Amino acid sequence: MQTVILAGGQGTRLKPFTNVIPKPLVPLGDLPILEVVLLQLKYYGADRIILAVNKLARLIEAFFGDGSRLGLTITYCLEDAPLGTAGPIGLLDGLDEDFLVMNGDVLTTIDYSDLFRRHKSSGAAASIATFQKEVKIDLGVLETRDGNFADYIEKPTYQFTVSMGVYALNRRVLSFIPKGERLDMPELMVKLHRSGQKLQCYSGDYDWLDIGRLDDYERAVALFESNRDAYLPGSSCKTVTARYAAGLARK
Repeated sequence: MQTVILAGGQGTRLKPFTNVIPKPLVPLGDLPILEVVLLQLKYYGADRIILAVNKLARLIEAFFGDGSRLGLTITYCLEDAPLGTAGPIGLLDGLDEDFLVMNGDVLTTIDYSDLFRRHKSSGAAASIATFQKEVKIDLGVLETRDGNFADYIEKPTYQFTVSMGVYALNRRVLSFIPKGERLDMPELMVKLHRSGQKLQCYSGDYDWLDIGRLDDYERAVALFESNRDAYLPGSSCKTVTARYAAGLARK
């Protein structure tokens, strides 16, 4: 299972951490966010990883190298300028017929192998992993009709189906990505839909948190530390992290 990980974001909402280290290397406990993602992918059958990098790319490459420490094959694609969340895919050669694309700062318990299997069997151009996100409004919300009061809802909670930043794509989407031009995933999905391509939404029983803001990051650290087994499934993940921790201790 080939996976493209978008690791070139500027991380502006996580400053000051990202002034000195790239966002994918911000730690969750004793491991960088991106290492947790890589260990999960390996457990679910990923073997070849392409890291699309930009800001502080040399630090990411120095940390993960060719991926052999994690039992993966890692290659790198360097953006000369920010290309958004879909643009970097247009720079890649040798993509499989179907492959995963995801953000490098996602904390989730999704089964990547199930997403990939369902995508391939569907024949879709793209499969979008989704999550039911509750959004609490800490204000009184007014409903009006013709400028008149209709109802008052105190601090309501709404639920939305949101994209997790995890996708399974078929190689035919490449014809919709202009090479070297900025393009974000929402724009690509709309282009595919308008052209008549099949898109499906994937859902399941899993946790998800986008580590984009400081409060999300603090919550992610607490979740990871309180339930590491859920986020690092399988003995292989635990063996790798234990071996890594032991190596750090010896330095």
